[in-house]
Amino acid sequence: MKPEDMAKVPGGVQLFPMTAGSIVLAYNLKGIDAVKLSRKAYAGVFLGTVKRWNDPLIAASNPGVTLPDLPINVVVRADSSGTSFVFSQHLSAISDDFSRTVGANTMPNWPAGTKSKGNEGVTSSIMTTPGSIGYIEYGYAESQKMPMAELENKSGKFIAATTAAGQAALASADDARRHDRLGARSRRCADAYPIVTYTWLICYKKYPDKAEAAGDAGPAALRADRRAEGRRRRLGYIPLPANVADKADSAIQNLTTQ
Repeated sequence: MKPEDMAKVPGGVQLFPMTAGSIVLAYNLKGIDAVKLSRKAYAGVFLGTVKRWNDPLIAASNPGVTLPDLPINVVVRADSSGTSFVFSQHLSAISDDFSRTVGANTMPNWPAGTKSKGNEGVTSSIMTTPGSIGYIEYGYAESQKMPMAELENKSGKFIAATTAAGQAALASADDARRHDRLGARSRRCADAYPIVTYTWLICYKKYPDKAEAAGDAGPAALRADRRAEGRRRRLGYIPLPANVADKADSAIQNLTTQ
């Protein structure tokens, strides 16, 4: 939630990160199982300025790979979503052109792209249309065994979306935090995947009684979530770093009764 949205809630809002996940660029190119995309290349793809798979910006990062002279079919979300917000926020951070012309939004006005609803729709569109590329949650791409591009990170390395690379991003994040929100801003880390975000539990700050507050966000619930690490991994999510989980536990003290 944005600060201005939180300010509209009587009594305030407390956000808790419950798990984390990567956003990937899945693609459909017959016979090509590995593609590296520089920041300029994939920002250009979603700006509509990089239009073909053999564009020099893509070819430069893939020596020895015969890229087809094929139009790039960009697939984007048709609906408002947190995935779109996080991805467009990332593109705004790495591309001044994207920040100026599109910007971060839950439903961006994409300059290029075929629109599909939900992660499921984007996944289906990519899989059924050769030459496609789109942004989806890692779990959807992994479950369908879709190729995922290695993306250039802040350190200039091309990184695949793995649990270890996602954890490296979270562990290296800037942990400056406000008392009502727990967030992270990526810092330079050689092994970090560049697009990782938390999944949030949203609570009121003030409740009629302690029982209701504990029911929404008690320490036991957060600890139980940590014990479900194996299930999160199978679904493609990233376990919270211990320091973030501990801060989520301590932030429960911010919840009060009216």
